[in-house]
Amino acid sequence: MSRVLVTGGAGFIGSRVVLRALREGWDVRILDSLTPDVHARPPVVPAGVELVRGDVSDGQVVHRCLAGVDVVCHQAAKVGMGVDFSDAPDYIATNALGTAVVLAAMARGGVGRLVLASSMVVYGEGRYVGPDGDALPAARRQDDLRAGRFEPRDRVTGGFLSPGLTDEDAPLDPRSVYAASKVAQEHLAGVWAAETGGSVAMLRYHNVYGPGMPRDTPYAGVAAIFRSALERGDAPRVFEDGGQRRDFVHVDDVAAANIAALAWTAAAAPAVARAFNIGSGTVSTILDIATQLSLAHEGPAPVVTGEFRAGDVRHITASSARARAELRWDAQVDLRSGIREFATAALRD
Repeated sequence: MSRVLVTGGAGFIGSRVVLRALREGWDVRILDSLTPDVHARPPVVPAGVELVRGDVSDGQVVHRCLAGVDVVCHQAAKVGMGVDFSDAPDYIATNALGTAVVLAAMARGGVGRLVLASSMVVYGEGRYVGPDGDALPAARRQDDLRAGRFEPRDRVTGGFLSPGLTDEDAPLDPRSVYAASKVAQEHLAGVWAAETGGSVAMLRYHNVYGPGMPRDTPYAGVAAIFRSALERGDAPRVFEDGGQRRDFVHVDDVAAANIAALAWTAAAAPAVARAFNIGSGTVSTILDIATQLSLAHEGPAPVVTGEFRAGDVRHITASSARARAELRWDAQVDLRSGIREFATAALRD
C-alpha cells in the first residue's frame, strides 16, 4: 500500500483529499498545524489516518512525517486576499518558507513526488483578446474604476479588451501578497524537481466551493462570503458591477484532481514540474453565483454595490484541457446542483 502525506489535511480541501485517498486505497498521514483561526474546534479524523499536529515550517516535524512516505500532497497554506500588507510576513512564512522546508526535507529523505496546491491567482488577470488577437491588459486605472468602467484596457492601444480562457502557458502576474506567495511555491517546487530529479504536479485551483467551506473571514473566498451573509439574513454584496468572470469548481472535483495527480507523479519523467488548471469548465459571473445562492437559500437578492478593491482582477477563467488530457481528470459536479447543495450545507466554524 502506498503512503501519502497530506499537509493541511484537516482543512477544507485537504480533508476531502484525505477522504478520497482513503477510498482509493492509500495509507494516509496528515500534518496540520490546527491553528485556531482555521480550526475553531478539533477536526474529525477518519479511522486509520494518522494526524500529526505541527507546522510545515518546522523541519524536524516534517522530516519525521516523511518516514515511509511515497508522495507528498502539499495543501497547507494561508489563503485569501488578507486584510492589508501587514499580512505579508504570515503569507510568506507559511506558503513560501513552509514549502521550502517541506521540499528540503523531501530532498534529504529521498521522497521524489509532490502534488502542490497552487492557485489561479498566479496569473493575475486572465487571457484577453483585442482587435488583433491576444493582448496584455494594463493595470486598471482608478479613474475608470470610480466611473464604473471595470473592463481592462490594452497596454498599447488603451482600448477595452474581451476576456478568454487562460491556459497554463500564460505569463504569471501576481497581483496580491497571496498570489506572490503561490508563485514562490511553484518556483521553489520547480527548482527542487530540477535539482533532485523529482516530479511535481502543480494544481492551479480556480474558485473552490462546497460543504465545509470556512465561514466569512477576511481570508475566505467569495462563495463563503455570500453564503455567510445569507445565513445571517443579509443580502450578498457584490463588488463592481457583478460582471467579473470566474470558474467555480466543487471541492469533491478538486479532491479527485489531487488523486489523479498523485498517480501522474508516479509515471512522470524525472525532473519535471507541470502546471494544471483545475476548473469546472463553466464560466460564471460573480453576480450569477450570488443570485443562484440567494435563490437556493431563499434569501434576499444580491446588492450590486459598485465598490472595488485595489488588486482585484476582473476576469480569470480556466482552460482545463491539459488536466483532461494528461491527468485523465474532468469535473463531474454540475455547477447549478453544486450551488444548490452549498446554499444550505454546513460551513466550517
